[in-house]
Amino acid sequence: MFEKVKEILMSELQIDEELIKMDAALASDLGVNSLELAELVLLVEDQLNVEIDEDDLHKFITVGDVVNYLEEISK
Repeated sequence: MFEKVKEILMSELQIDEELIKMDAALASDLGVNSLELAELVLLVEDQLNVEIDEDDLHKFITVGDVVNYLEEISK
């Protein structure tokens, strides 16, 4: 799941691969703003065929938060 999230961050948001780590903060480390976070969520939903509850977006602080959430809802 990490590799898929990493791929989306690199290809769609043009984030440098070396910066993308599980503990990297989306906003402060990767520079992802709220609009880009919404775009990331839509891309993840589309590419992984999952649905992310809008109320859960506040939980996405780090790349790991996104990965863990996706792994949890994919079970």
